[in-house]
Amino acid sequence: MKLTITRQNLHRGLAAVSASIPSKTTLPVLSNVLIESDEGAVWISGTDLDVSIRVKVPAEVAESGAITAPGKKLQELTRELPDQPVDLRARAHQLEVGCGHSRFKLNGLPSEEFPNFPVIDFEEGWHVSEDSLRRLIHSTAFAVSTEESRPILNGVLWELKETRMSMVATNGHRLAKMVVEAGSSDGGSTDLIIPPAALVQVERLFDGQGDLTVARGGNHLAFRSDEREVYTRLIEGRYPNYEQVIPKDNDKIARVDREAFERAVRRMAVLASDQTHRVKLAFESDKVHLDVRTPDLGEAHDELDLDYQGDALEIGFNANYLLEVLRNMPAGEVKVAFKTAERAATIEPADDELDYLCLVMPLRLVD
Repeated sequence: MKLTITRQNLHRGLAAVSASIPSKTTLPVLSNVLIESDEGAVWISGTDLDVSIRVKVPAEVAESGAITAPGKKLQELTRELPDQPVDLRARAHQLEVGCGHSRFKLNGLPSEEFPNFPVIDFEEGWHVSEDSLRRLIHSTAFAVSTEESRPILNGVLWELKETRMSMVATNGHRLAKMVVEAGSSDGGSTDLIIPPAALVQVERLFDGQGDLTVARGGNHLAFRSDEREVYTRLIEGRYPNYEQVIPKDNDKIARVDREAFERAVRRMAVLASDQTHRVKLAFESDKVHLDVRTPDLGEAHDELDLDYQGDALEIGFNANYLLEVLRNMPAGEVKVAFKTAERAATIEPADDELDYLCLVMPLRLVD
């Protein structure tokens, strides 16, 4: 392998795959990136066996070939190189790097030792808008569970239909769901449970311009554009019937500015208990009272003007869950709906054009 590439393109490619390089591994080759030269381009790949990333960057290729090299070290080295063309050459199991007057040799491993990516037929996949997919991920992935006792809830449910697609995530105490119009689909309707680590990389790597192809092969899912690919294992199992926990009869409605509400809850969270993070909300017709009482810290009180329709209500929430939901709501007014102090509350954008709903379970106000 012998090629010349700009420092910027090499650094961009390495930065794209760096998140898939494990910090600790018992397989030395996983600390490496795979560099494969192609006609007029170079493919750079990284994997931790759960999430794999492959990106294509322009290069002047003199001799085709492939080698693996230490990913983090090559990225650090590239960051420090001057803005001049970089020459890469593979000799046996060493990668030679030349830039200006600088010369380096990095010990690599044969490309054959690098794990093979899943074999996936992209011809029978789904074509989705990058922008819509990024919005789904950003609006729901925060709500996944991090507890290992229910591994199904460690993933995001992606429902693909012919005319729409939705994502749902929950940890049993909060839930987020968004629905958007779908693009064209050749793969039919299906439900997929995807690890959030993979979705974070999809949101990071695809810029929201144009469409990408999503395809499944066995227990793997792949996202592909012309220059970027992300592969991930799927979580196996049946996702809980989340529709059963979304209340349909919440008739006490508060409309409030999202940013003002978030700031008020954030102030209360400072003095909330480290165990429960509980904040009490007392709703009246034109305002909400926010209160926190933590014996070993002190007390806090705040008030916020809003429009509330319904009987007076006192309800408690985990401030952290409430803040996560509000932080991911779009700017403007939100609609918060309740039934009783013991039932789940729903939070939605006041703008009905956006099909986005979050749910937060209440906390008891008396221990």
